[in-house]
Amino acid sequence: MSYSPPSSAKPFTLNIPDQDIEDWRQLLKLSKLAPETWEGSQEDRRYGVTHKWLSETRDYWLNTYSWREEEKRINSFPNYRMQIDGVDLHFVALFSERKDAVPIQFLHGWPGSFIEFLPMLDLIRQQYPSPSSLPYHIIVPSLPGYPLSTRPTDREFSMDESVAVLNQLMVNLGFSKYIAQGGDVGSFCARIAAQNHDECVGIQLNMMTVRDQPDESKLTPLEKTAVKSGNAWRQTGSAYAQEHGTRPSTIGSVLSSNPLALLAWIGEKFLEWSDTDPSLDHILTNISLYWFSNCILTSLQPYRQLHGQSQISLKHISKPVGFSFFPYELFPGIKYLLEKNANLVTYEQHERGGHFAALEKPQELWGDVENA
Repeated sequence: MSYSPPSSAKPFTLNIPDQDIEDWRQLLKLSKLAPETWEGSQEDRRYGVTHKWLSETRDYWLNTYSWREEEKRINSFPNYRMQIDGVDLHFVALFSERKDAVPIQFLHGWPGSFIEFLPMLDLIRQQYPSPSSLPYHIIVPSLPGYPLSTRPTDREFSMDESVAVLNQLMVNLGFSKYIAQGGDVGSFCARIAAQNHDECVGIQLNMMTVRDQPDESKLTPLEKTAVKSGNAWRQTGSAYAQEHGTRPSTIGSVLSSNPLALLAWIGEKFLEWSDTDPSLDHILTNISLYWFSNCILTSLQPYRQLHGQSQISLKHISKPVGFSFFPYELFPGIKYLLEKNANLVTYEQHERGGHFAALEKPQELWGDVENA
């Protein structure tokens, strides 16, 4: 008997109103670029995005990029919505017809979205062309407060509550057991799911923060490169996180007012945190989703717990953990340190790749998940 999602999972087609697109276009056209300065001309981007990149990317966004084409690509995957505890949750899913199919939930972070996983879903559809051959249920939710998913805005809304909604999604879909995979904010969500919810029986991560500092004498040359890169980012690239964690209303209000501001703020992260620059189309689709969803402020909530006064409590992970090491991850996972903090059952090391593993190295990440 083939699986079909419950009636609470409503099929969804993304279709941004023409007026919203016209408003965005007018705002972007009228937005002023900052003056050209020495700081803004540094091609190594040591002071952030360059004037040249921002000017050329704005022109590309206005005159070449096609939102409607990207919308078609998103809609080529099965999209759904489900109402869970005050959250209008969006997710993409590839459901299997096999009774023994393993449910896997993939969790994005900030400033990403569910579209990070679309290249990987393309690979999965090529590998398993029919639902009868697919040995997994692939569930890719938009985190509450991120593009296409709402969150309560009239009260505090913690990461524990967000994860409870994500866990309930799997329960509502009929899965009593599942595996969670995540990077960035999604990695914290997966760890919380493993701590708080019996249904989450194991996790696979491509980022895992630990308090322990690595002993350089125990590191391989690749690990030394990764640690050096991570330390440099903490020195020169992490100030945004303190702003998110301590003054989210201020920065959220600024970024909600202007698409050019959003382009600079989010575009910088995709350029700086990736091993090689992602395509402009991906960056712009991601930013367009944030803009049209008007969710940049609500997406900052986790930073108040990760970098603000209210901290989350992360314990030793006793459930099975798989890990994918990519050398230009902001928080590179060193194997012997991860083993102190988790029941590490698989550890795969890759020579290339950065923070957005699912986007940058979809084949490698998917291979690691399958082998976990």
